[in-house]
Amino acid sequence: MLKKVSSIFQNARSITIEIEDEGIFHTKREYEIYVNDQLYKKTDRVITGIYGLEPSTKYEICVKAGEEQAFALVTTDEEFVTLNVREFGAKGDGVSDDTLFIQSAIMACPKKGRVLIPAGTYKVTSLFLKDNLNLELAEGAVLSAETDRNKFPIYPGLIQSWDEKEEYNLGTWEGNPLPMFSGIITGVNVKHVVIYGKGIIDGNANFDKDNWWYQAKVKRIAFRPRMIFLNHCEDVVVAGIQVQNSPSWNIHPYFSDNLRFIDLTVLNPKDSPNTDGLDPESCKNVEIVGVYFSLGDDCIAVKSGKIYMGAKYKRPCENLTIRQCCMRDGHGSVTIGSEMAGGVQNLTVQDCLFINTDRGLRIKTRRGRGKDAIIDGILFDNIQMDQVMTPFVINCFYYCDPDGHTEYVRCKDALPVDERTPEIRTLVFHRIEAKNCHVAGAFFYGLPEKKIRRVIMEHVHVTYDENPKAGVPAMLDGIDPCTKMGIFADNIEELVLRDVKIEGQDGEAFTLRNIDKLSD
Repeated sequence: MLKKVSSIFQNARSITIEIEDEGIFHTKREYEIYVNDQLYKKTDRVITGIYGLEPSTKYEICVKAGEEQAFALVTTDEEFVTLNVREFGAKGDGVSDDTLFIQSAIMACPKKGRVLIPAGTYKVTSLFLKDNLNLELAEGAVLSAETDRNKFPIYPGLIQSWDEKEEYNLGTWEGNPLPMFSGIITGVNVKHVVIYGKGIIDGNANFDKDNWWYQAKVKRIAFRPRMIFLNHCEDVVVAGIQVQNSPSWNIHPYFSDNLRFIDLTVLNPKDSPNTDGLDPESCKNVEIVGVYFSLGDDCIAVKSGKIYMGAKYKRPCENLTIRQCCMRDGHGSVTIGSEMAGGVQNLTVQDCLFINTDRGLRIKTRRGRGKDAIIDGILFDNIQMDQVMTPFVINCFYYCDPDGHTEYVRCKDALPVDERTPEIRTLVFHRIEAKNCHVAGAFFYGLPEKKIRRVIMEHVHVTYDENPKAGVPAMLDGIDPCTKMGIFADNIEELVLRDVKIEGQDGEAFTLRNIDKLSD
């Protein structure tokens, strides 16, 4: 039943609406969208963008299906001027280097102005954002990234201040301050930016695999660029565009606040290495809504650095909302860690689809992440999973980094609690249907010396594929491949299992060890 339609984002040229009919990512039925009584398009998406609008104009949005209809009244924002990159010299022919021409339009854009990239293929290396920018990639526009690494600027990891009392961090790689190539779209210390439209940013890594994906974790001049990199930015919106074929992580907000990622499509080949979809790292107040992911690594990975950045800056990733998204084909649908030495707090994942990923929720931590590596306030609500190998994973023995297989990381006996010991507090899983699982229904393995404080599972139903694929439920030493394991839980202070149904498993539905308090 159609309940209402509302505007969740608008600027001078676009509106993004949310159609509420109890659908998850897809609406329950197809709807027609009318803009001032003119048919704009048909849609089966809960989150849908409307483009090609005029500034400072009132619009009536009507969503119809049969006798059902709902309305929203919206007035678009003011716009001062449009700067078309073609008028600045950009060719858009897919051959010429258009970087300088587009950059000049960006730098010339005044407050409340728009930089328009019209239809065409624009070869670029890195483009750099500025404050108060509206950058539109129109339908048919492709920013096609250069693949010659010698043409990309290098961002050093740390630059020492003149008096050697402070430092300036630009580059980062997997949680450490290390030199990296600047992103295809790069923002450093910018505010009030909107990147939007129906266009595409293409990293072209799939056409030059020997360049970006050969020895993917080896620094060659510098570490691989992101598609969109936001470093110490505030009030940034990215809406509508498609991001694809990234050399490494697709979208990487870093030490940034008040961010919205709306109605995006993020695509990478399934076999592409370390091509996470969207990785907020040490960020605050982040909304990810209506995004479709299909790629080669974690769809969303929430991070806060390894021990140097986490212990020095103590900057958790906090206050994140992920909803009405579809995650498919990656390693983890929503991952926390493993670079989370600054902690992760207050994460809500709601009304999402997880399809054909290795894991649904995936928490990766380990001894050595430090006492500030606290995970707390995690809620997963109203999630539908299909063909997820293991829906729920909490792994406190994740074998990353050069010391990942040492006895200190892998030991299952209680070790002394000290400044190296991470902590997991409260996680809630509510209203979750996971069908056609393969490896395990859930795998929770806490540290014996610092048990997971509380895990609550309510109204959770897990079933298994008739022809399951074998695999390990989590990446830690001492675990053998398996299929159709039920719920395994070890080292938890309080475990609540309320209306949890496991059907079709091999062996016991629940294997519970070292649980201080079990309740339903």
